[in-house]
Amino acid sequence: MSALQYDFGMIGLGVMGSNLLLNMADSGFAVAGYDLDKNKCAALDESASPDKIVKGFFDLNEMISSLQLPRKVMMLVPAGKPVDDVLNRIVSLLDQGDIVIDGGNSHYTDTLRRVNAMQEVGIHFMGIGISGGEEGARSGPSIMPGGDLKAYEVVKPVLEAVAAKVNGQPCVAYVGMGAAGHYVKMVHNGIEYGIMQLISESYWLLKKGAELSNDQLHEIFNKWNEGKMKSFLIEITANILMQKDDITGSSLIEMISDMAGSKGTGKWTSQDAMDMGVPVPIIDMAVAMRDLSAYKKERGEAAILYKSGTLNIHHTEDFILQIHDALYFATILCYAQGLALLYRASEVLHMDILISEVIRVWRGGCIIRAAFLDDLTEAFQGNNKLPNILLDAVLAEKVMSHEKSIRSVVAEAALSGIPVAAHMAALSYFDAYRSEHLPTNLIQAQRDYFGAHTYQRTDVGGSFHTEWKQAKP
Repeated sequence: MSALQYDFGMIGLGVMGSNLLLNMADSGFAVAGYDLDKNKCAALDESASPDKIVKGFFDLNEMISSLQLPRKVMMLVPAGKPVDDVLNRIVSLLDQGDIVIDGGNSHYTDTLRRVNAMQEVGIHFMGIGISGGEEGARSGPSIMPGGDLKAYEVVKPVLEAVAAKVNGQPCVAYVGMGAAGHYVKMVHNGIEYGIMQLISESYWLLKKGAELSNDQLHEIFNKWNEGKMKSFLIEITANILMQKDDITGSSLIEMISDMAGSKGTGKWTSQDAMDMGVPVPIIDMAVAMRDLSAYKKERGEAAILYKSGTLNIHHTEDFILQIHDALYFATILCYAQGLALLYRASEVLHMDILISEVIRVWRGGCIIRAAFLDDLTEAFQGNNKLPNILLDAVLAEKVMSHEKSIRSVVAEAALSGIPVAAHMAALSYFDAYRSEHLPTNLIQAQRDYFGAHTYQRTDVGGSFHTEWKQAKP
């Protein structure tokens, strides 16, 4: 066999990198991987089926030299400086026309910088969002490629082969120009943060408010996963609630700390949404609640100082149904906010993101895959330039049919002192978005009063300033 024998190279043989390579090998591609850790290189070789062409390299030069032209190399290393370090190492080993892919969770601004830098030396650079975790990487993830369209056409057969399939369609599509791949993945993760927070609030209402056991909660979430709330996150919630702890024999969920971790992609979504002027309050609150969870000691002291209010919630089938419907309502609002950010960012950053394709890619393999995405597919088939899904008439009916439930749940939680910040944010966003008039006219007047920032009038165009009368003491 020729020395140029491998179809695809991977730099970084952690769980994601090695599983993705093995997935490619199972699809008939000859693949090579490189890692600084010799044990990971050996583990890759040992994990491959005997009839597959897979090789782990400890020598980067040797691995790059073994790839067919144009070379196709993916990096799956931590975001930030490690990506730049790898690029600096390999750029002299590549030829013009070769393709380098960043498959990690890089910030889109870094991706855009790298696209431009690699373009100057004739190398195609793509940022690709990959969702599905280690299991998805092995059996079929959701893949969100962006950047150089010509480069995508070259790697498309590989990506389509390894992606998750829904109704025979691979969950991969070119999502847009520049850094679109990583931007779409960032927003995916922001929506993921929001939905996880909403589910945790629903769980807490049922557990703390209705005093249901973990076995009962497992049955409830399992039942929810059979209907319109069917999704990966609801499915794993049901599984988590039945898991026993190997050490104590009790429910594992009871032994897990309530201090939540994060890797920053939710925060990135909130930060960029603020820069874009797009409100995403559910995602904002999800990030804030993870931050607040870290203040465990202070929360313990506050719990003594500010004693909890009286719980007024009782276990009834009606209450469980209300929580289900409130969660459904808020989940729709979470998707609405994330997709509205994609719509706006696509225009501002000139990424030409086709949101209908993004939704199709999210239907399988990714963390936020859900039955509801079928409804979104229909909405964008009717209008692919929809700035916000709340403006779709069919979806509007679904939202309104669950409005009463979320109002009841939020009110009950507030009266009982149970925090449901994301549900409250969903309801407030809904009420504000559907309001033709908001009290921000007063804010405009205040800004002009103390800072001469001017305001707009309702009857004529232009900007105006008033010499406001001072209040008499």
